[in-house]
This record gives sequence, C-alpha cells and structure tokens, in this order.
Amino acid sequence: MLVLGATGAVGSATCRRLVARGATVVAAGRSATDLEALAAETGVATRALDVLQPGAVEALVAEVRETHGRLDGTALLVGSILLKPAHLTRDEEFEETLRLNLWPAFHLVKAAGRAMAATGGAVVLVSTAAASTGLPNHEAIAAAKAGVEGLARSAAATYAPRGIRVNVVAPGLVEAKMSARLFASAPAREASLAMHPLGRLGQPEDVASAVCWLLDPEQSWVTGQVIGVDGGLAHLKGRNG
Repeated sequence: MLVLGATGAVGSATCRRLVARGATVVAAGRSATDLEALAAETGVATRALDVLQPGAVEALVAEVRETHGRLDGTALLVGSILLKPAHLTRDEEFEETLRLNLWPAFHLVKAAGRAMAATGGAVVLVSTAAASTGLPNHEAIAAAKAGVEGLARSAAATYAPRGIRVNVVAPGLVEAKMSARLFASAPAREASLAMHPLGRLGQPEDVASAVCWLLDPEQSWVTGQVIGVDGGLAHLKGRNG
C-alpha cells in the first residue's frame, strides 16, 4: 500500500491501521523528521515527496510498483483549509488551493491507472463535507474538493474494466494540527460541535478507518462512492438547527 500525506494526522493513523492488518506500506510525505518518527514507530518504508513537484507522484507510484512487483492500493491524504468568502480570496490563494487539493489527486489517478492496469487495486482520495453542503466561506476548498469527487466518479467508470476501484472519503471537521486554529477558542469549539449532529468533532482514526475499509480488497464491489465521515454534517441538521 502507498500512502501519500502519511505524516499528517489522518495519514499516520492510516499507516498504523494498515500495518496492524499486515500490509506492506510505503509512506510518503514532505517532512523527513516526521517520516523518520513514523518509520521508527510502525516499520513502514518511507519516501520524501512533494506532491506539487511535476512528475513526482507518477514517479513514486512507478517506483513502488517496480520495487514490490505490484501496487494493491494507494491513498492521497493531502489537503489544506482556506476559509474566506470568494470576494476576499486572492487568485493566488485559489490557485494554491486547487494545486494542493485537486492536482495531486488527478496525478495519482493517472499513475494508478497505469500501475494497476494488470492487477487491479484501490485508490482512495479525500474530499470534505463542504463539497456537498453549503458552508459559509468555503468557496475555494469546496470547489477544489468537488473537483476531486467528480474526478473519482469519472475515473471509477473509466478504470472499472481494469479492476481498479476509485472512492472518496469526505470528512467533517477533524481535530488535527491543520484545523486547530478553527476551534482554538471555547466559543469557536462550541460552534463547531453544534454543526455536527453527533455532537463531537472527528478524530483522525475515524477517517483512517474509512480509508482502510475502502482500500481493503474485501470491498471489491465498492467503487465511485463518496463516503461521508462527518458526524452527519453534510446531510443532517446540526444541533444549532
């Protein structure tokens, strides 16, 4: 299994779960220090990777396929959060959001379509609940992640004859370093909790569990799906009405 964005909260939780299931895992990320710590903890092989570097994703997928003889599954757990209304979002910010959230997803699908052509496999991408429900100030990230969902559905149809499954996990607000500033104060945290009908914020393990479920070969009849792991945020009314 290949996990991109492995040093983030969800990525590292995913690696731990995969290793516990006996999978051979290659973990890729930008931080050498974090990769070393993850390798020491879990025993995964690691690769330094900047997903924005042209050709980097394709090269890594090809390397893993060549080294191990096959690639059964891969997950892209890279993303960002930009909360601004459209009229305050600079073009550079919008472009950066698209580049980090949508472009690597396309390149991973492209690479997996080649690497898994003979053996089949699973690709898991990450979206957000904001892509399917209107949340204020989410225009840029919602647009990027809606693109990821559209990409996944089309790719699932394209590569189904090759036995390649493509699915998406769409989280709500997850407690992690990247999102910590969104609920730094008590009022902000309470507002965030109220948005989620189940009354709590997500944990990295919640999302990692869904990612690993979709990567599992036992889910060989699941493709083209967007799985909400969001405490009900996208489709239910929150506690604030």
